[in-house]
Amino acid sequence: MASAADQPGAYHPRPRTLQASIAFHARHRPDHPAVRCEDRRVTYSDLHRRSNRWARAILASGLQPGSRVAYLGKESEDYYRLLFACAKSGTVLVPINWRLTAAEVRHILRDSTARLLLVEPEFRGPVDEVYRDLARPPILVRVDGPPGDGPPGDGPAGGGGDWSAGDWCAGQTDEDLDPGTGDDDAVAQLYTSGTTGLPKGVVLAHRSFFRIRDALAAEGLDWIDWRPDDVSLIGIPGFHVGGLWWATQGFNAGVTNVVMRTFVPRAAADLIRNRAVTTACVVPAMLQMLLAEPGVVAADFRSLRKIVYGGAPISENLLKECIAVIGCHFAQIYGLTETGNTAVCLPPAAHVIGSVRLKAAGRPYPGVEVAIVDPEGGPVGPGTVGEVRIRTPARMLRYWQQPLATSETLIDGWIHTGDAGHLDEDGFLYISDRIKDTIIVAGENVYPAEVENALAKHPAVLEAAAVGAPHELWGETVRAFVAFRKGRVASPRELTVFLRTELAAYKLPTGYEIVDRVPRNPSGKIMRRILRERYWQGMERRVN
Repeated sequence: MASAADQPGAYHPRPRTLQASIAFHARHRPDHPAVRCEDRRVTYSDLHRRSNRWARAILASGLQPGSRVAYLGKESEDYYRLLFACAKSGTVLVPINWRLTAAEVRHILRDSTARLLLVEPEFRGPVDEVYRDLARPPILVRVDGPPGDGPPGDGPAGGGGDWSAGDWCAGQTDEDLDPGTGDDDAVAQLYTSGTTGLPKGVVLAHRSFFRIRDALAAEGLDWIDWRPDDVSLIGIPGFHVGGLWWATQGFNAGVTNVVMRTFVPRAAADLIRNRAVTTACVVPAMLQMLLAEPGVVAADFRSLRKIVYGGAPISENLLKECIAVIGCHFAQIYGLTETGNTAVCLPPAAHVIGSVRLKAAGRPYPGVEVAIVDPEGGPVGPGTVGEVRIRTPARMLRYWQQPLATSETLIDGWIHTGDAGHLDEDGFLYISDRIKDTIIVAGENVYPAEVENALAKHPAVLEAAAVGAPHELWGETVRAFVAFRKGRVASPRELTVFLRTELAAYKLPTGYEIVDRVPRNPSGKIMRRILRERYWQGMERRVN
């Protein structure tokens, strides 16, 4: 079979690390736009040279290969400059969700042991609030202005220093540098919800951003493909594995990447039309908002040839509407942060109106294995529901500093997903439920323990439980069950106000039910399935 690189219009450069990839395109298409963000245009040559300077500034700051570098800000050319600078210095990028509260930011900075933090001005407040609590505060770099916008000052608590990005990298050359890292070395650490309620750092290697691409090209499959003149829309935040993965796919292919700092439906439609966007990666909630936006018409999407969607299940009705209105090819992806994002794909050819396949997550990529097992770990046959396990060459290296959690999730090369599903006779995967109770709100994972632990801090709360309930726009929303202490009570509004200092807004319950007690099994575990059942009765699929 001919490889994808041999097919007309296909484009498949061969580098296997992020630093090699950006250097390749800086040589072969230096003047081609790499990033279009707002009214700014950055070429591959510019991105390569400036990331070289930042890489040298990272090393000059005293960091060693393997050190963690955190970023708190929205997507921009600076974020991707730092991504490549980390790759070139052998350090590991830790993107922080800018929606998080100060307490959540504190946990990530402590857990990651980040030695350097680049922060945008609008998110400086949470950093200043927690800076004094850190035993070893990171060096602070402000990403907020041109070079030379003032001398370095003291950090919020002294210790780390407080630099402008221009002064931080002043005097550094833009000559190439190579840390000697390979495709199995760590390059990113993304935080995802955990069973303890505290997010865990998922350590990803360079290979997580290349292996699926290479497998598709080797088999000549067009499930997710690239052409030299593609213009890619990045609308998913880079602290999310889907956003980071999609961005790297565009950069690795050497195409133009149109960056949205925040997804706004009207602005997204305008960008697609005005920038002649040809391909995009979105979550279903974004598609629904696009189609619901007043004034958006089919002509806005004329340039699109393919949309890749994932991060949460999509309803059949929404998908049919997207196919009818937008009119391009669609590919659905399924995976976890732990699998390096996508491991299964519903290819464009399977998107046939009326087909039962529209309910499937898709088929494994070449080189990826999917197994369905019973509670004892034994294999089950086609059509039988069990836990979904995935073996993929893009899988995580480990959870950062959590060997026990790693050993429970990554076993003999298999990722235990915690999702329930089945395979059909042709190897298509169907997801029916979640074993680990994860709630997915507009593509963002929320683990019930996060919400329950936060509620338990309120002086009136005796115990609490949280579950996911269907939501027309966001897919799911958080519902909380609360039992109060004797003689104490709090209104839903009071609970929400309290939680706003503990949890990011998307994790907040949208409704509360007051109960005498939270149901538990004999071992004391919360029986969330009983609480969840009332919201999902009559639904064929217990995910939304």
